[in-house]
Amino acid sequence: MEGQRSRSDPPAYSPIPCALHDRLEALATLGQPCRIVYRDPDGGTRETVERIVDVFARAGEEFVRTAAGVEIRLDRLEWVAGVRFGGPPC
Repeated sequence: MEGQRSRSDPPAYSPIPCALHDRLEALATLGQPCRIVYRDPDGGTRETVERIVDVFARAGEEFVRTAAGVEIRLDRLEWVAGVRFGGPPC
């Protein structure tokens, strides 16, 4: 039916709290490596230690880009630099 999502569609983007968004922008400005734990599109947990180089929006979703070129949707972040992500949006 029109307007319904199929099981194979990715979950709709859910904005993160403004304070966490601000934290990501600060980390990008500092340019220091940080531990990032996130869920991949298949639901698995990934972990990396990497520099965040950009926080950006595309097609109504927000992402971070690491120095290695990995793009992570913000609502998939679980931990960044020791800070737990999640909670109500802006």
